[in-house]
Amino acid sequence: MPSIANTRHAQAWNGHEGAHWADNPDRYDTLNGGFNDALLAAAAIGERDRVLDIGCGTGQTTRLAARRAPLGQAVGIDISAPMLERARATAAEEGMANVAFEQGDAQVHPFPSGGYHVAVSRGGVMFFADHIAAFTHIHRALLPGGRLAFICPQLPADDGDSAQVFGPVNALIREPSPASRGMMSLSDPARIHEVLGAAGYAEVTVASVEGPVNWGRDADEAVDFFFAMGPVRCNLDGVPEETVRKAREQLTAALRPYETSDGVCTRGAVWLATALRP
Repeated sequence: MPSIANTRHAQAWNGHEGAHWADNPDRYDTLNGGFNDALLAAAAIGERDRVLDIGCGTGQTTRLAARRAPLGQAVGIDISAPMLERARATAAEEGMANVAFEQGDAQVHPFPSGGYHVAVSRGGVMFFADHIAAFTHIHRALLPGGRLAFICPQLPADDGDSAQVFGPVNALIREPSPASRGMMSLSDPARIHEVLGAAGYAEVTVASVEGPVNWGRDADEAVDFFFAMGPVRCNLDGVPEETVRKAREQLTAALRPYETSDGVCTRGAVWLATALRP
């Protein structure tokens, strides 16, 4: 992998957390996929466009972008080797010829200047070591008039599903896991405007988008998945087994009312940001 700016995240995403995502791509795609349509609609991908997918993970958004550009190409970049291995395998299984994946840190990766019509990201941009430097670098990778569209988390509302369901259990989360550090770095729309303005973008917009967050087929499966996720798992060291057992029971009960024929679905909200390279 070429030089990287975010060595901490490179180590984390090539460890347990990256492996867990690579081993459970469908679960994570189902968890995050409720915002795919809004992201891709905002990107307005044309059939001949070259698309850059930043922090592509196991490649779902890259493949979706490629289907919207059948005469173009979608390139996914991620820092995690295990996730990219899964992304390449899935693309090959689906017979997608206009998809490619590269391992690297998008803040410093040697992208071709003016090589892309569109850059998208389903959350990966929040982990940059230096947001302004990274978005400036991506700005250079876009053609004049090129479009940027990404989503990033909002702070949970006090009366939202996340706070109501996971609030008590989150008392066990003493600190972010290595891979989740910086997750809320773009949770303030004013910060997004500041960063993108400083990086040279024009026509910056930030809108709130709500969507379903699907945790699993039923409450029991959802709880198993939640407690296996990196941000939770890394905080359970040293926690008494009885405390963890009670937390699991509490979360199972809290998720029961959210069981539907489509799975355990809570409501979530993200910021959808768009901008242009002048």
